[in-house]
Amino acid sequence: MRAKKWQLIITFAATTAAMAFEAAAKTQGLPGRLIPVPTVIQAGCGLAFCLEPAARAAAQQLLEEQELAAEGIYEIWL
Repeated sequence: MRAKKWQLIITFAATTAAMAFEAAAKTQGLPGRLIPVPTVIQAGCGLAFCLEPAARAAAQQLLEEQELAAEGIYEIWL
């Protein structure tokens, strides 16, 4: 079991957007992974991208560059 820590969670309205962001993040070397949307968050699709809160600015820049819309960006204890 992973130790809980603050995580940045990016949710998407569509699974295709979540997968496109994951592919772009890997290409740019942005560390993170797709996870099921945590139960404390409601989102349009069942996938979210999880990464360290320190990477928030880089993630937001990547969203803009890839013209992907995040449904929500959250920092939660996960």
